[in-house]
Amino acid sequence: MAAQCCSDTRFHHVHGTNVRIDPSRTQATRVESFANGLCFSQEPLEPGQIFLVEIEEKELGWCGHLRIGLTAHDPQSLEVVPEYSLPDLVNLGDTWVFAITRNHNRIALDREEARVRAPVQGFLSEPYLLIEQVRIPRDKLVGRSRPGCYSHILDDLYKMNVLPPTARRSRIGVLYTPQPNGTADMHIVINGEDMGPSARGLPTTRPLYAVVDIFASTKSVRVIQVEYGCSSLLADPLPAGHPEARCPSPGHRWPGPATTAEEFLQI
Repeated sequence: MAAQCCSDTRFHHVHGTNVRIDPSRTQATRVESFANGLCFSQEPLEPGQIFLVEIEEKELGWCGHLRIGLTAHDPQSLEVVPEYSLPDLVNLGDTWVFAITRNHNRIALDREEARVRAPVQGFLSEPYLLIEQVRIPRDKLVGRSRPGCYSHILDDLYKMNVLPPTARRSRIGVLYTPQPNGTADMHIVINGEDMGPSARGLPTTRPLYAVVDIFASTKSVRVIQVEYGCSSLLADPLPAGHPEARCPSPGHRWPGPATTAEEFLQI
């Protein structure tokens, strides 16, 4: 079943008291202190849809970094936006958030999963990041020293992927992938690399919103829009002559992530 195109991602108008959102709702800045920097996606994410942000500004003197995850709480339903994602928002239940560190947290994989997910040398040479059935263009997932169209082709920062997770221009995203048992796995992507499942057993019967906590030394982030390109979720190569095997004409957008867990699992 063909999936619908995803709309552009934005920040929700509900956010922490120390956050200022720009008019486009794509830039969020913590204007004082080190806390009350919680932000949410404007809409719940679709299965396989990544909410991707780039760290635009840092602030020295604080201990701690960006935090990111998912919540099943509609931001509109919160009487008060919690001061912290960890532990305040998580303590409300149905919320999964991790602090981004140089050694990121992830679920321990069994031997077979570790073999399948083992990093490939020169992984940035692959045009897509594959996460289960999800196929995401890698171009937008990795920061670059000279932002601009096609600048990554000659950009050593992009090609070498040398950015630490918490550095300025580092790009961090979150998404979820439905599983056959009716739940979902949450994945965090750091500079084009899937960190593996960070949480499992998420409910797919409730909308899941992205959570971005602009905490401590992270001061400002910007949403990076991801266009999924040709047959983004079809991880298996398409046969020659298939109508979606063609590159899209200018202005055409191929379907992005599936709109429901059922559609996702049918791909």
